[in-house]
Amino acid sequence: MTNVQAAENNLKKTAKLWALIPCGGSGSRAQSEIPKQYRVIAGKAMVMHTLTAFELVNRLAGGLVVIAKDDDQLPQLLKISKNTIFSIAPKAGNTRSTTVFKGLKVLLEQGATVADWVLVHDAARCLITPDQINALIDACENDALGGLLALPLPDTLKSEQAGRVASTLGRSDKWLAQTPQMFRIGALLEALTAAGDLSDPANVLITDESSAMECMGLQPKLVRGSAQNFKVTYPEDFALAEAVLMQRQKTA
Repeated sequence: MTNVQAAENNLKKTAKLWALIPCGGSGSRAQSEIPKQYRVIAGKAMVMHTLTAFELVNRLAGGLVVIAKDDDQLPQLLKISKNTIFSIAPKAGNTRSTTVFKGLKVLLEQGATVADWVLVHDAARCLITPDQINALIDACENDALGGLLALPLPDTLKSEQAGRVASTLGRSDKWLAQTPQMFRIGALLEALTAAGDLSDPANVLITDESSAMECMGLQPKLVRGSAQNFKVTYPEDFALAEAVLMQRQKTA
């Protein structure tokens, strides 16, 4: 083993864990007057439920939330939040991948290394729990590549043509991708760079971090998640998310 290889191995053994939360969405599909991540659910803005779950994971070295340049809501929310591990970067792009790419660059500027792990999580998955985050870390921290939370597809899957069923697809090997998704910062940056124009919404091949790694010929690890870890997207999702959060508060 060369000195360079030994140094790289030492970096990986001492790698830190960081959380990255892209939070620049407008919430158009949720038909909300404000970005959906700031809609109040179970007593506080949705994104704050998300951040609280990560703050309870002691293994994280820190976190970063990437917001839109004109977003003044999260800075105010974090100002009144005590002992937060998160900093803010007003650098969100017009696509999720652009936002993640910029966030990774900021993490490196703030002291992270390319050998460190990053857990990228959707701000709108506000039902994530510390146990689920820790389960992903446990499954991936000794993996050569990393992976993501996901759920085996429970329903019959149809393909569509002109508003009608074109065919029924086999579901035995189908999974619903969730977040967090956990990869080395350097490897994820390389994959996103190779993916082409991340700012182009037509670049449909890269819809999450795993798909960027897959385009490099890699196979991220699937770690079973939870049906409750859904992404609040449509108007009816808010009531369901609130019901789950209120029930958790009652049983806490």
